[in-house]
Amino acid sequence: MFKVTHWVVISRSQLLCDLLETRWPQEFLVKLYSIRPESLECQLRETQSSLVIIDLASIDVQVAYQLQRHIEREHPGLKVVFIHFPKQLDLKFLINSSVTAGAFYNDLSLEAIGKELSNILRGRSYIPAELSVCTSDEEVSHEESESLTIREREVLQALLSGSTNVDIANQLFVSESTIKTHLYRAFRKIGVSSRGQAIAWAQTHLHEVHA
Repeated sequence: MFKVTHWVVISRSQLLCDLLETRWPQEFLVKLYSIRPESLECQLRETQSSLVIIDLASIDVQVAYQLQRHIEREHPGLKVVFIHFPKQLDLKFLINSSVTAGAFYNDLSLEAIGKELSNILRGRSYIPAELSVCTSDEEVSHEESESLTIREREVLQALLSGSTNVDIANQLFVSESTIKTHLYRAFRKIGVSSRGQAIAWAQTHLHEVHA
């Protein structure tokens, strides 16, 4: 008798969930659970899931980042796949080699994604080359990649004054999306998952930085 595996789909798009429900259960002999982000932990407690699929077309990037960090910390061995990964944004920081099994750009069809998911089920991964970290350079550049850039420090410093993302963007003459990207990268480097935690970290570690 075949064993049915369990996948969790995190999306706010009912249409996408309905489409996946008509395709993947039969194709992969899998039970799909379509949920909202806030229901993830409850769902993982109730089922022995092997894969979490996050729809970046309907889930905020910061929420997706926090969900993956939670999975890495609380559910070792569970893998994450991102679908509708935007090409136009620099979201390479979302790729975590210990958790991320796949990142599918938003121009890939469900058929193409399905083919690659078959390889993921065999223990492989599907990460576009431009999103992958070169393992040969990983150890050499580890300290450099983990250190905050001057701009990331400036953005964290601005949090201490209570500035919003829009305020910081105006101060630094960049777009709000650019500020979000700096924050996401900084959050990952300093090991925090919320704005409050970042402020607490900055209060302790950025006292030497002046605005």
